[in-house]
Amino acid sequence: MKTRICIEASPLISPRAGLSRYAHNLIQALLRIHRDGDYALSYNRAPTASLSHAFRHLPSYTSNLHDKTWRARNAITYFSGPSMDEFYEGVSLFHSTAHLLPKLNTIPTVLTLHDLIPLLLPRYHKPLNRLFFRLMLPKFLKHADEIIAVSHTTKRDAIALLGLPPDHITVIPEGVTHDFRPITDENTLAYIRNSYGLPRSYILCVSTIEPRKNHITLLRAFERIADHHTELALVLAGATGWLYDDFMVALSNSPVRHRVRLLGKVPDRDLPALLSAATIFAFPSHYEGFGLPPLEAMACSTPVICSSAPSLTEVVGDAAIICPTTDINAWSDQLSHLLETPAKRELLAAAGKTQASNFSWDSAALLTRTVYERAITSK
Repeated sequence: MKTRICIEASPLISPRAGLSRYAHNLIQALLRIHRDGDYALSYNRAPTASLSHAFRHLPSYTSNLHDKTWRARNAITYFSGPSMDEFYEGVSLFHSTAHLLPKLNTIPTVLTLHDLIPLLLPRYHKPLNRLFFRLMLPKFLKHADEIIAVSHTTKRDAIALLGLPPDHITVIPEGVTHDFRPITDENTLAYIRNSYGLPRSYILCVSTIEPRKNHITLLRAFERIADHHTELALVLAGATGWLYDDFMVALSNSPVRHRVRLLGKVPDRDLPALLSAATIFAFPSHYEGFGLPPLEAMACSTPVICSSAPSLTEVVGDAAIICPTTDINAWSDQLSHLLETPAKRELLAAAGKTQASNFSWDSAALLTRTVYERAITSK
């Protein structure tokens, strides 16, 4: 009898930027490296769910409940509600990929911890999210048989904030897919610029628009250098998240607003060319659990400037320029220097590509399989 691994796939049904990318890429890699494995998916909102074609053949454990009700159904198992073991009948291990873990009494569990932002920086979340995660995330983490942290920063935060035992947490970095590579064909690059109405020179940031991502610092730095680089645009690719009104007001009042492009969520198929065509990739985030966008930019040989958030410095190593997160002067100085120094851009592009090559989803999947085996044998 095969060991059935059930993976929470709700991020694929309700796309949530980094969580969706993590779930999709990890599941894809697990299927690739373990072709005879017995994998299943768990998700809610089943009547309207639309899975990737690559996953439709997998067995599934589904619910018709909407997100808030589904969260409550999982959370109540930690209080007086019935266990969900019967719901997952036949499952040998359950892997939570999106910070939602039912209390299972007989089934081993693994939880991927992406970050502790709701606890460390609650102001960047809506009140209901803050309440839910403050109450439930510690319970989920203490109940999980094994925890995967996507970075050493996230592991340190979990130990310091919640007192979790270090040997209970395995660090498994995320990876970069083979789609992210330098696109050098001029026709392809011209097509992507024309499709999005972009000039030949632009600073790109790929992230959800919300306060934690700190777009305001990048906007203010761009304002300071715009007069000296008249053909340059600032391009922001990413959906609006929450609490973004202040940034939108600042943008509408900015003297360079006509040179800022808001692209919204860009299809994955366009990202490698969009990154490759950029002059600089900038990522000023206050805090990340990992920080995949800078790594994907590096894989495309685009020079990167990012904030000094601990996980970002961990991920990019010495292959990017690091700026204090909210120091507008430092950001404007470094952006100007890089724009005016092609040789420096070339050095960063080469170093970044090498750094990105250290992160693969196949490696992440192999290490994840090891965690699964440990959880199953120790239950």
